[in-house]
Amino acid sequence: MACGQLCRKTPEMFVDRRFRVKRNGNVEIKIAEDERLLLVNLIGQLRELVLSTAPEGEVDPSLRRLYPAAYADNAQQELEYQRSMRDQLLERRLSNLDAVETTLSDRELGQETLNCWIMAINDLRLVLGTHLDVSEEDEPNFLDDDDPQQHQSAIYHYLSHLLGELVEVADN
Repeated sequence: MACGQLCRKTPEMFVDRRFRVKRNGNVEIKIAEDERLLLVNLIGQLRELVLSTAPEGEVDPSLRRLYPAAYADNAQQELEYQRSMRDQLLERRLSNLDAVETTLSDRELGQETLNCWIMAINDLRLVLGTHLDVSEEDEPNFLDDDDPQQHQSAIYHYLSHLLGELVEVADN
C-alpha cells in the first residue's frame, strides 16, 4: 500500500528517482548514459529547428506551441508582436538548451539551472507533441510496434515523465 519503510528486497527501479533535492538546496542528477545521449540528440534537433525561425512570418508548424499568436484577430499587431518578441523568445530558448547541454554530465544542479531544464524539456515535449498531434485532452496511448510513430511516441512519454520529475523536485 506504499506506506512505511521499504523492504530491502524492493527493487531500486521502483524507488530510484532521476532527481533529488539535497540538503544544500541543489538537485542531484542520476541520468543514465543512454538518456543523456537521447537528450543531446533532441536538443541538437530542437536548436536547429528554432534557429531556422525568422523574426517574423510563418513558423514551422511543429514550433506552433513555442510561438503562439498573441493577436490572432489582428494581423498587423501580430506581425509587430512577432517582430519584437520572437528574437527574445529564441534567445531564451537557446540559452535553456545550452544550459541543459552543458550540465548533462553534472552530478547536481542549482535552482536556476533546474529551471532551464524544466523549460527546455517542456519545449522538447511541446514540439514533439505538436508533431504527433497530441492534445491535453488525449489519454496517453501506446502505439503498436509496427506504427512508424511508435518511437516518437515513446520519446514523448519519456519527456513527459522526465518533466514531471523535474517539476516535482522544483516544488520541494
